[in-house]
Amino acid sequence: MSGLRKDFLWGGATAANQCEGGYLEGKKGLGTVDVIPWGENRRAVMEGVLDYHTLPEDSYYPSHEAIDMYHHWKEDIALMAQMGFKCYRFSIAWSRIFPTGEETEANEEGLQYYENFIDELLRHKIEPVITICHFDVPLALEEKYGSWRNRILIDCYLKYCSVLFTRFKGKVKYWMTFNEINMLMHLPFLGAGIRFKDGDNEEQVKYQAAHHELVASALATKLAHEIDPENQVGCMLAAGQFYPLTCNPDDILEAMQKDRGNYFFIDVQSRGKYPAYALKQLEKKGIIIQMEEEDAKILAENTVDYIAFSYYSSRLTSADPNAGVATGGNVIKSLRNPYLEASDWGWQIDPVGLRITMNALYDRYQKPLFIVENGLGAVDEVKEDGTIDDDYRIAYLQEHIKQMMIAVEEDGVDLIGYTPWGWIDLVSASTGEMKKRYGFVYVDKDNAGNGTLKRIPKKSFSWYQNVIQTNGECLK
Repeated sequence: MSGLRKDFLWGGATAANQCEGGYLEGKKGLGTVDVIPWGENRRAVMEGVLDYHTLPEDSYYPSHEAIDMYHHWKEDIALMAQMGFKCYRFSIAWSRIFPTGEETEANEEGLQYYENFIDELLRHKIEPVITICHFDVPLALEEKYGSWRNRILIDCYLKYCSVLFTRFKGKVKYWMTFNEINMLMHLPFLGAGIRFKDGDNEEQVKYQAAHHELVASALATKLAHEIDPENQVGCMLAAGQFYPLTCNPDDILEAMQKDRGNYFFIDVQSRGKYPAYALKQLEKKGIIIQMEEEDAKILAENTVDYIAFSYYSSRLTSADPNAGVATGGNVIKSLRNPYLEASDWGWQIDPVGLRITMNALYDRYQKPLFIVENGLGAVDEVKEDGTIDDDYRIAYLQEHIKQMMIAVEEDGVDLIGYTPWGWIDLVSASTGEMKKRYGFVYVDKDNAGNGTLKRIPKKSFSWYQNVIQTNGECLK
């Protein structure tokens, strides 16, 4: 194979709840992320163990304004076009289309906002790549039904999907059903709006909610193909291969089991059934998932067209709970790898790990891959002359893109595109910070919400522009 495909989808990625703002404008309802605060209470709320109703009155909620793309979208799309984006991966806020999730008619003002947005992208020849649900459930559905713990969410979600597929038929080809679907197991409220009650068997609740999402994803895939056979529907995984700490067979077995736990959702979405290892684990834990008679058939007949994933870092594990030193900052627990450097937030930097992860996914599923998140969160400084030199970000992305290209050219991996996270500075999902910046474009805003929201291209802006123009050839 020689190089990336000519129609390779270079672009960037964001999520509505981290960049859009306008949280109650245009008749939008509250989403679950709108009640997740910045600060010391954030993690406990995201884990579903702290009730957001009990938060202090002066809590600050970053999603309410974020970087206000709701009002800056034309300016922001112009910046994407200037870089030469071939695609833009973004999400739609469910509660902007159905404010409570149960309306009989969609909110036309919300639909028109996204239609204008999509039309502007298409005018610049930028392909929309849409995540249908990116950590964004209407809060009313959580309050009334407990979110995805209740099967009624499947019907609410499908009604939402039907509106999107119908309204944007012929304009949008690439869809993803759920962002980082496996995050439900690590941050249940952030991932799926799951808040635990006293006496809950938390594992039981999480796996039941996971089943509802998996059935919803399969039915949404079916619906997308029925409404427009040109639609391509993908699943989306928070990926990163687990390495064993040592060559002790116990460590190797532990790494294999950790990988399986990560792949569980994608195994179902791509292969169409619960894998044998998952059924055995559920049996061992005494977890009985309530399934309808037709669920197995639905899952089997409606597998995804491609595998989308985020990759920020590999992981390291051991069978010995006292071995190694844990890293800081990671949602999915990992030991510190002595061969790797780490970001300011403790995320280990492993470009070769991207190649390893791509091969693991492609070997496992034999479906096209799409890297829809990859990036470096760092503190950026605006110099006196107004410029921002982010050579560390260029170095990070350059090495990851090189390994991505090796996986395609030497290993034969089929890759659709690459959309680094987030092409513009936005609110960090894990910490709620603005200081943790990822973008090619700086946004003047701080952790407490102060700033002008002015957009300033960084040094990496023109670097990535050149990467796109040369289809990555400039890196060779």
